[in-house]
Amino acid sequence: MQPARIVEVGETSAGIVVPETDGFRFFSAHPDFHTLEGQVFRSPRHATRAAQDLHARRRGRRLAS
Repeated sequence: MQPARIVEVGETSAGIVVPETDGFRFFSAHPDFHTLEGQVFRSPRHATRAAQDLHARRRGRRLAS
């Protein structure tokens, strides 16, 4: 089984993914990524992409305000 991995977005540690039978479960380490808490991803790469997408959406909303 693969080890847990850190998910980073830029210089921010978004959280970690822990391997499970069905994929990798995300545990947030930063409040901006709490909405991903507990979700299961197919791979650490998929979790990283989800965190990057979430970050981009939030940043877009801040810039639009």
